[in-house]
Amino acid sequence: MKGVTTQQGRDTLNKFKMEAANEVGVNIKQGYNGDLTSREAGSVGGQMVKKMIDAYKTGSKQ
Repeated sequence: MKGVTTQQGRDTLNKFKMEAANEVGVNIKQGYNGDLTSREAGSVGGQMVKKMIDAYKTGSKQ
């Protein structure tokens, strides 16, 4: 993950990714997830962006 410079930052983003995947019903695991379809991977990323935009609009940190 480019731009994440601390282990705590990487751990936080991984937790966020796992939560987003769970919300959209995609099963991901720690490490390599190359078996995901483009649709599945995109839905996880889209959910993460949606949550970040919502958090920005409400001014909250998640």
